[in-house]
Amino acid sequence: MTKQTVVQKAPMGMLIILFIGAFVAFLNNTLLNIALPTIMKDFDISYSTVQWISTGYMLVSGILIPASAFFITRFKTRTLYITALSIFTVGTVLAAMSPNFGILLTGRMVQAAGASVMSPILMNVLLKSFPIEKRGAAMGVFGLVMFVAPAIGPTLSGWIIQNHDWRMLFEMIVPFAVISLLLSIWKLDNVLETRKVKLDYLSLVLSTVGFGGLLYGFSTAGDKGWSSPLVYGMIAIGAVGVTLFILRQLRMKEPMLEMRVYKYPMFALGSAISMILSMAMFAGMILTPAYVQNVRGITPLDAGLMMLPGAVVMAIMSPITGRMFDRFGPRILAVIGLLITAGATFFLTQLKVDSTYTYIIVVYTIRMFGMSLVMMPIMTNGLNQLPQRLNPHATAVNNTASQVAGSIGTALLVTIMNKHIATRATELAAAAKEKAMAAGTAMNADQVAALKAQITQKALLDGINYTFVVATGITVLALVLSFFLSRGKRAED
Repeated sequence: MTKQTVVQKAPMGMLIILFIGAFVAFLNNTLLNIALPTIMKDFDISYSTVQWISTGYMLVSGILIPASAFFITRFKTRTLYITALSIFTVGTVLAAMSPNFGILLTGRMVQAAGASVMSPILMNVLLKSFPIEKRGAAMGVFGLVMFVAPAIGPTLSGWIIQNHDWRMLFEMIVPFAVISLLLSIWKLDNVLETRKVKLDYLSLVLSTVGFGGLLYGFSTAGDKGWSSPLVYGMIAIGAVGVTLFILRQLRMKEPMLEMRVYKYPMFALGSAISMILSMAMFAGMILTPAYVQNVRGITPLDAGLMMLPGAVVMAIMSPITGRMFDRFGPRILAVIGLLITAGATFFLTQLKVDSTYTYIIVVYTIRMFGMSLVMMPIMTNGLNQLPQRLNPHATAVNNTASQVAGSIGTALLVTIMNKHIATRATELAAAAKEKAMAAGTAMNADQVAALKAQITQKALLDGINYTFVVATGITVLALVLSFFLSRGKRAED
């Protein structure tokens, strides 16, 4: 082991710098949800294409986060973090200057390449700096940073989209990223132990092919259909790639990603619940803006303001939930939180063209409150059961699983929504035609256009409601698993 700074007490100055960088990355990721419809119109692309701005970002993170355990083990904290933040800054500048969707997507993926290491570094420093009995509170503060960004992001994004060009979303991030970078160069220390390990390039290739193939297959199913050879071919390739990746990790003495962390039951169970919940959470973050903007015609700023209370509640509850976890353990929080989340998601299946603002805001806020009781406790509980040496791998496994599950879940639910929209639009058009023929009346051009707009709106609403039904079922599955949770106890090395 190389000698690093011995942490006698929590390095608060360093943690603040890491929190600033993480906040910038989280804020950047949440700014674009409200902007997707505007970017879609600007570049004249479909919804399944524009959602790659979100899913592509998560995909790159999901591919590179497995390597984060290697990077954290091999390179000094200061060098690794400064490099990651520099890459993130370059990607932000590229996205801000993008003249077309291809360059924008490239910039987002470069951003993801840098951001993929920043959060694991912060989590590992937190795990090293606090004893198990205080980790709930510490991770609660981490959750606060995670959720303050969503609290600010949608509203800020809505105001910018309404008053400026969407490129301002990236331009405003640049100075914050530069300031964070300068602080890191000035004050960051090396606190995590390192040793010389080799990166297994075959594992990196297998993870890229595996996770990339799965997401690409699910994402293109909305446009090409599930019967397309490209769709099921890419899903099959991805499944084979992930399987080979896992088998290789289990056979290696020093794997790129230690999959044996799943032999610890509370970590495995917490990871499964996190994956399921990520699918439901990311879907809600995309479906809700689609409803308020495309069905209701609400301005981006008002849409952001409507989502603000839910994000604020999550931010406020995160440190409170962390302290509650230290006292009561994970099960009661997870069960109550998932009951609330499932109930609120069900009420989102009842959206109408004229649903009141109050209904939308209250239900969405309750849903976010339920999730705030679950996310950090189950993650912290799983990490608490592991030996200290497995922390880098455990955080990498957790983040990879959540990112990939969120990406695939979002792509799958958007595909389900698009398919249902197309089916409903066909049914409504046929019913309208039959009604007109029975009445024996002919419509002029304006009436035809109005009818088409009405059918499109109704089909989109039905598609969103149907997809929330699926999300409700996913949340109930997480609820069932939560009954098997118990407090994680540190295993022996």
